[in-house]
Amino acid sequence: MNVTIAGVGFIGRAWAITFARGGCRVALWARRPEAAHNALGPIEDILPSLEEQDLLCGLSADDILDNISVQPDFEQAIGGASFVQENIAEDTEVKREFFARMDAVAGPDTILASSSSAILPSHFTESLTGRNRCLVVHPINPPFLVPATEVVPASWTDQAVVDRSADLMRKIGQVPIVIRREIAGFVMNRLQGAVLQEAFRLVSDGFADAEDIDIGLRDGLALRWAVMGPFETIDLNAPAGIRQYAERYEPLYESLFESQTRRVPWTGDVLDKLESTRRGLLPQDQLEQRRLWRDMMLARLRGAKTKAQRDLDRA
Repeated sequence: MNVTIAGVGFIGRAWAITFARGGCRVALWARRPEAAHNALGPIEDILPSLEEQDLLCGLSADDILDNISVQPDFEQAIGGASFVQENIAEDTEVKREFFARMDAVAGPDTILASSSSAILPSHFTESLTGRNRCLVVHPINPPFLVPATEVVPASWTDQAVVDRSADLMRKIGQVPIVIRREIAGFVMNRLQGAVLQEAFRLVSDGFADAEDIDIGLRDGLALRWAVMGPFETIDLNAPAGIRQYAERYEPLYESLFESQTRRVPWTGDVLDKLESTRRGLLPQDQLEQRRLWRDMMLARLRGAKTKAQRDLDRA
């Protein structure tokens, strides 16, 4: 399959790796042709560590690079693709204009997908002639390490387009979350937002500091969540399963609910406190180094999970 990556910032480069390791022929397009060429360097730099962790679907780093090329001509890049993944500015008007431009040159069966993390697809595809083949395919960053991917249709997106997009995600090693209808924030940002709101409340009200909260997630809940979601977690946390858990613990969570509905602004004293704690633990000039550490840890965790599942499947 021919896939075009339109926009080659961090997300675009990550998508290029993800599609290429899934066997797709990937064309990079950017408004400035030199940006597309320059994107090849960071892609090449990260591939050896992914190969070391067996995260290239059996391909080598050289195989991945062979699957990626630069296509500076817009009409050829879009017109020659079966699937386009757009990664330009997170701006509704910019996306509206860009999708109109793509819609004018893309083949009738080409799927036009956006990586938007917050803008609903209906907000920038409504006026398009080919709006039925447009949707959001939102990665969890970076997609070559985090497989969950949100597939978000507008009300007019053809079901066949949704199905083809989800199938393509599975083919390239992603795990699609198919959202039944549009909702602000999609699924991942709503779940993450709920956790962050409670974390800010607990710090703002003086119950815990930032590191206590991070410990609770990192060394507590997230260990379970790394191998199962919240519903499977509670299904396994009661002898008779999810119904028994709900019957036992709904009163507890109901009693907490009222205190969890007050929104704490992410500004002022609480932000000062959080920033002071974080900069004490990690100076600002070490942020990029820590991001690289994060990605290496994610790569090793993903590799370990993959290997553990294979071992269990053989047992």
